[in-house]
Amino acid sequence: MTLFSSEFLPHTVPTTTQKPKPASNSFHSTVISCIKPKLNDTNPRNQQKLNLSSETKQPHVLSFNCKEAHLMKLLNRSYKSGKYNESLYFLECMVDQGYTPDVILCTKLIKGFFGSRNIDKAVKVMDILEKFGKPDVFAYNALISGFIKVNQFDNANRVLDRMKSRGFMPDVVTYNIMIGSFCSRGKLDLALSVFEELLKDNCKPTVITYTILIEAAILNGGIDEGMRLLDEMLAKGLEPDTLTYNAIVRGLCKEGMVDKAFDLLRKLSSGGRSNPDIITYNTLLRTFLSLGKWNEGESLMSEMIARGYKPNVVTHSILIAVLSRDGRVDEAVNLLRSMKEKGLKADAYCYDPLIAAFCREGKLDLATEFLDIMLSDGCLPDIVNYNTIMAGLCRAGKADHALEVFEKLDEVGCPPNVSSYNTLFSALWNSGDRYRALEMILKMLDHRIDPDEITYNSLISCLCRDGMVDEAIELLVDMLSSRFQPNVVTYNIILLGLGKVNRVNDAIEVLAAMNEKGCRPNETSYILLIEGIGFSGLRAEAMELANSLRSMNAISEDSFKRISKAFPLVDIHKDLMYSYAKD
Repeated sequence: MTLFSSEFLPHTVPTTTQKPKPASNSFHSTVISCIKPKLNDTNPRNQQKLNLSSETKQPHVLSFNCKEAHLMKLLNRSYKSGKYNESLYFLECMVDQGYTPDVILCTKLIKGFFGSRNIDKAVKVMDILEKFGKPDVFAYNALISGFIKVNQFDNANRVLDRMKSRGFMPDVVTYNIMIGSFCSRGKLDLALSVFEELLKDNCKPTVITYTILIEAAILNGGIDEGMRLLDEMLAKGLEPDTLTYNAIVRGLCKEGMVDKAFDLLRKLSSGGRSNPDIITYNTLLRTFLSLGKWNEGESLMSEMIARGYKPNVVTHSILIAVLSRDGRVDEAVNLLRSMKEKGLKADAYCYDPLIAAFCREGKLDLATEFLDIMLSDGCLPDIVNYNTIMAGLCRAGKADHALEVFEKLDEVGCPPNVSSYNTLFSALWNSGDRYRALEMILKMLDHRIDPDEITYNSLISCLCRDGMVDEAIELLVDMLSSRFQPNVVTYNIILLGLGKVNRVNDAIEVLAAMNEKGCRPNETSYILLIEGIGFSGLRAEAMELANSLRSMNAISEDSFKRISKAFPLVDIHKDLMYSYAKD
């Protein structure tokens, strides 16, 4: 058996990225250079520039002649082929000859350029449309949405202001785009400011507007803020729909208020304002089972079926995942089989818990067999499935086998992601193959895959474990200048590494820097510092610090007792007496 069967951005300059070059042959410089995140490449085109006069050219009397038709055909064809640069060239040719650009096609082209991260050219299309055509609300919406998606919020607001100045009043769709985009990026404060702007413009919010805000408010501020918005929505006479209530149910479940979520389901089921759907039931089912409430889960499923909602693929994947987690793998396999007999097509979410369970139990042959079963069922494994297999192989000490799987990922149409590289890096380093591990990082960057927090933490951990603490600190500094800020885990790894090499003063400086950067130490941070001080020979100082931290409730009583056993006061007193005797 085998495993695989312009006017808005006049000064924007595109960035370019070059392949990382080692600064020297030293191991330290290799680590630092290979971990630098790369920006997305852009390829500036060298095409004929548009030669436009300061005055708008008058369109031809005949709005659609043969030449225009030919250019439109070329423009459409190139756009449909994804050749946006070529489309822009034909658009420039059209307006240069006096033809009016088509607003619908320009809108599509704006979206296409933003999708390919070519912001300057998206702006240029709108610039052409404003000068030689007639933009509409949809075109401005596309530009606003594009700016927000690339986190250029100031430019999005400038477009909104410009849109108003040109007589185009934004509609609720415009505002919903902005609010939704801000919310999806965790910018609730900006979303609420846009909401206030919506109200000032006498634009009435819709159920969609409030649903977006409610979901974001629950994620950022908790269920109370979500319920406040729901009350405000009801006060405005807006009728919440199923999506709104599903957002509330998810929020209640997230905060462990499953009983209140169930009460809400009851109200919906009793002919209230809206009816629950299969998503509502699945959300509650997942929460019940994750808490080990199987009886409540079974009752919920009975009610769901009685109300005419048949369990779908998501329902089955929830059950399979929980059964696999609880070690009831045979039941999970039988449920998967029963599901397929009912005509439901299993997806990767159904298979992955089983594959993960087999890997945890060391049954790698069964795990790989299920990959073959997936393929035979017409379900293509995703990168999560392969990452699970590779992680299992690495845990079993089969890094070379995991590397074989990794090398075939592109062949099966499932290119590796950052998790794939992280898994292989750690396995290779732990097996003693440092340089091949670093090659994985270089290969990852060469494929334009940015490192994440796990990449940084894995590298820092490996360096500290091998006593290369200075190199690890350099990576910590490098991380501070990246978009991934070190968290408490990162700092704790450094503290552990410094403690192992008896660098107490440096550990204290790291803890101070941690506070300065706004990363609050946890109990583990303090324990690592205490142990570092104690194992360096300063046991009395370690216990003095431990006692102070216990009095401030920074460490628990149990932790203090454990530290006391590691550095007993009796031994400390003996050391002091011996010191006095010598004097």
